[in-house]
Amino acid sequence: MHYLFILLHRWVGLVIAGFLIITGLTGAVISWDHELDDLLNPHLTHVDSRGAYLSSLDLAQAIETRDPRARVTFVPLTPEAGKALAFGVGPRVNPATGKLYELDYNQVFIDPVTGDELGRREWGAVWPVTQENLISFLYKLHFSLHMPEIWGIDHWGEWLLGGIAILWTLDCFVGFYLTLPRRQSTSSGASTFSDRPTGRSWRSRWAPAWKIKTSGTIKRINFDIHRAFGLWAWGLLFMLAFTAFSLNLYREVFYPVMSVMTEVTPSPFDLRTETDLHEPILPKIGFAPIIDTAIEIASERNWPEPAGEVFYAQHFGIYGVGFFHPGDDHGAAGVGPPVLYFDAGDGRYLGDRKPWKGTAADIFVQAQFPLHSGRILGLPGRILVSVMGLGTAILSITGVIIWWRKRTAQNQMSHNQAKGHDPIPAA
Repeated sequence: MHYLFILLHRWVGLVIAGFLIITGLTGAVISWDHELDDLLNPHLTHVDSRGAYLSSLDLAQAIETRDPRARVTFVPLTPEAGKALAFGVGPRVNPATGKLYELDYNQVFIDPVTGDELGRREWGAVWPVTQENLISFLYKLHFSLHMPEIWGIDHWGEWLLGGIAILWTLDCFVGFYLTLPRRQSTSSGASTFSDRPTGRSWRSRWAPAWKIKTSGTIKRINFDIHRAFGLWAWGLLFMLAFTAFSLNLYREVFYPVMSVMTEVTPSPFDLRTETDLHEPILPKIGFAPIIDTAIEIASERNWPEPAGEVFYAQHFGIYGVGFFHPGDDHGAAGVGPPVLYFDAGDGRYLGDRKPWKGTAADIFVQAQFPLHSGRILGLPGRILVSVMGLGTAILSITGVIIWWRKRTAQNQMSHNQAKGHDPIPAA
């Protein structure tokens, strides 16, 4: 059984190592995506003008007027002093081809006081990677690997990394098992885990697995780093692996399994099927009446926050209105603001999302992103996730080095035996 687990850990580790190096390093960076983006692109995100703010809906209309190929899908409603408004944009369907127009941007930055357009960019663009899209390139690489659309589906990268996350989650248990001390044999030849005088206690034999012997050889230090880091950080590694699976395969696996196992409240998105990439649903109602209805419902519920954003999910036919004060769009502990959902066909109310409210299963589902991003603990959590991203990459690299050294030693031994020489013992 022990040898079987060694084989599983070795080959699963080799399969997922490259992916974990990429996602670990990118994850360490994107924990600070907003701060880094502001630092790199102040010409897009900051403004010097002061005065009365223009209507966000009028600004959205102006964007569509300038480019009839584009549909504004995200409208920020609560300007923040000194900050530009970042509008989200999606392509309309080209009537000549029946497919979406090819836009070279999906964000437009507007001065909320003057209405001037500060710039456009494609968030998450694959190429060319510039100062303006560097952070978003890394962000999208982290969860999708920038895999292209195939057969009208653009989720292949998310599905692949979701599968890698499942393997990583299972391998966490395999790796932990392999750190446990092997059974000791008694004088009668029987195996035992007991603390009898026949040998050292089980606990004392496990203790070296938690330590790094800095006086050892490079090979030994590499092995100790791999094993000791995996033990000390096991809980965090498991959390990152599991939440990576739940986020990337939410609709495909996580939510269906949760629905069978426990009482989870479906969101309007869970109750609808996403349309093909080139078949967006045309809204029959504009932003303005949706916002008015949302404000009325929020007022009846005594929500203190103003309407902070409105978005349109054109592949589900759903509007959402989020409520938050300027600069607080991440909501309580990173779970996001309260949101009201409406149908784009007739404007009817579809449901809501309230942070940290609902059944135990609802709260567990909401916690997946705050846990994965570290935002559940605020600034300390984000620092911890950045460290864990680097640690995950190191864990993968040291694992590959262990395999490579063993493979090299075995090849050398086989070569010597083939020549009739005595095998060279491994160092």
